[in-house]
Amino acid sequence: MKAMWKYSAVLMAMMLSSSGLDAQSATTTPQEVTFTKDVAPILQRSCQSCHRPDNIAPMPLLTYEQARPWAKSIKEKVLLRIMPPWYIDPNVGIRKFKNDGGLSDQEIATIVKWVDGGAPRGNPTDMPPPLVFDDSKWKIGEPDLIVQMLPKDLEIPGSGPDQWRNFLADSGLKEDRYIKAVEVKPVKGARVIHHIGTSLVYPDGGGQAVIQAKNGNVFDDGSGRLMKAGSKVNFGLHIHAYTGQPTATNVAIAFKFHPKGYVPKFVAITELMGDDSELDLPPNTDNIRTDSYLIMSKPTRLLTFTPHMHTRGKAMCLEVIYPEKSKKRDGSRVELLSCANNFNFNWMMAYEYASDVQPLLPAGSVLHFTSWHNNTSSNKLNLDPDNWIGYGQRSIDDMSVAWVTYYNMSEEEFKQAVAERNATSKQNLSSKLAQ
Repeated sequence: MKAMWKYSAVLMAMMLSSSGLDAQSATTTPQEVTFTKDVAPILQRSCQSCHRPDNIAPMPLLTYEQARPWAKSIKEKVLLRIMPPWYIDPNVGIRKFKNDGGLSDQEIATIVKWVDGGAPRGNPTDMPPPLVFDDSKWKIGEPDLIVQMLPKDLEIPGSGPDQWRNFLADSGLKEDRYIKAVEVKPVKGARVIHHIGTSLVYPDGGGQAVIQAKNGNVFDDGSGRLMKAGSKVNFGLHIHAYTGQPTATNVAIAFKFHPKGYVPKFVAITELMGDDSELDLPPNTDNIRTDSYLIMSKPTRLLTFTPHMHTRGKAMCLEVIYPEKSKKRDGSRVELLSCANNFNFNWMMAYEYASDVQPLLPAGSVLHFTSWHNNTSSNKLNLDPDNWIGYGQRSIDDMSVAWVTYYNMSEEEFKQAVAERNATSKQNLSSKLAQ
């Protein structure tokens, strides 16, 4: 099973509970935080793409009337950083991401103040215009190629055990092309899709995983991923039949290509870290640690980190062990890159580093991830803490792997990238000091 950004909300109904706040008058004072002026813009930016009718969230949050009953629960979930789904620790390691879906400290404080102040509506004229959603459009823009998983929709029953299905679709591509952007999404029946893994299958039997974030993946200028002529696309679906009624579903992948004949300077590679076939999770045991290492034999620019575990997964941190010795002690220099310290099985996410902070790793660097599992009753997703758990595809089994996307550079290109990064850092520091 391949990790993918989480597109469907399994057990989502557990995440929010209705509140019993008293009704509040629309009359407010200037000091009050109101829904129409302060909270609605936050919900539009970060929540309504899922919290709208006929989408994956259990309730819409488009209007004051819809949001008001959930005020206390909204406060709780944003304070715990459970919602919106973004599980990278904002206090350690790299803090800038292309696809950052979390709320800022200021946005969280605004929501808390609104709820603590009685969740007032505010002046109706302050309400921003409603967003217009068009799910037929692709977030990466108009694609050059769309490959649909099946010619006819897949019928999923209203209840039953989870399914893991793989479907191979011909891309119809007649010549080698380099991918500039890629996006995968359910085009129908999103609620029954737990997550999607996609990969390219080349005519010679080789292939490449396609790991992308919720809003699609756009490669930086000068970089891309190769898609060979005659490639097929493998769609790996984790299907969760829980809606209570039969649901038709289908999935598609969209590609935008670099111009014909263009060969990017850097070719992105997605590689799996971790061999979890010997995963050993004793019953009634917490903080079970697993370690995995990947040696980068060439200078590398790291683009994306995608942790993957199942229901007992608790946290995963990624660090780099540099080949040079530390100046402060007799040992290798180590830098923490990212921690998904509140891992959530219901949201399989790829974390894309912002271009100006993508880790630059010299040849000989070692990527090291550490994962922790919780196989006790304190884990609300753990239905059987008395059972030993090992590796397996099923949700009741577990995994400990991560995908990393990167591209290699020459020594000269690496030195130039480091010099440019250092110069930019000095300029930013000077600007801050001058303010």
